[in-house]
Amino acid sequence: MFSLVLLSLLIQATLTYGHTISVSNGGPWGNWGYLQRCRPGSLARAFRLKVERPIKGDDTALNGIQLYCAPPGSRDVGDTITSTVGDWGDWTSISWCPSGHLISFALKVEPQQGKGDDTAANNIMMQCSDHTILKGDGGPWGNFGSWSGICPKGICGILTKVEGRQGRGDDTALNNVQFECCLT
Repeated sequence: MFSLVLLSLLIQATLTYGHTISVSNGGPWGNWGYLQRCRPGSLARAFRLKVERPIKGDDTALNGIQLYCAPPGSRDVGDTITSTVGDWGDWTSISWCPSGHLISFALKVEPQQGKGDDTAANNIMMQCSDHTILKGDGGPWGNFGSWSGICPKGICGILTKVEGRQGRGDDTALNNVQFECCLT
């Protein structure tokens, strides 16, 4: 009986992850991609964005977010993680926490334009555990919404909501993001 209870607890422990933080102003289009996590023992210390700059035509603005994972107190990148990424734009420079790690975020989103050109998510601000605010080099449209909750032990995972190519329709690319909190 004891070994059965122990086995059950071990299975539950391997299936238990940190909670996610989110914001309420994300765009409505697209599908949630896949969750990607930092390696055990590392957490998100920096990020960069994939952004399509304004064009004459169908703008998408924010297309992707990449996190740089490193052990606490180090800039030795263990890995980089993304979730689903849109097809347009280029990667910006990396924004590092001066010390500490990423703990919360706010998303800049353009509201629905009706018959106009929708872009949805345009930019992100992230807060570091040392209270530094890092603002991404994103698109020009929309406004920042409220801040997410906080991951006290840091951010360790990312999940994005991205609209795929619409053919002759209006493309928006990245619409929303959630981050998973570290457990330890």
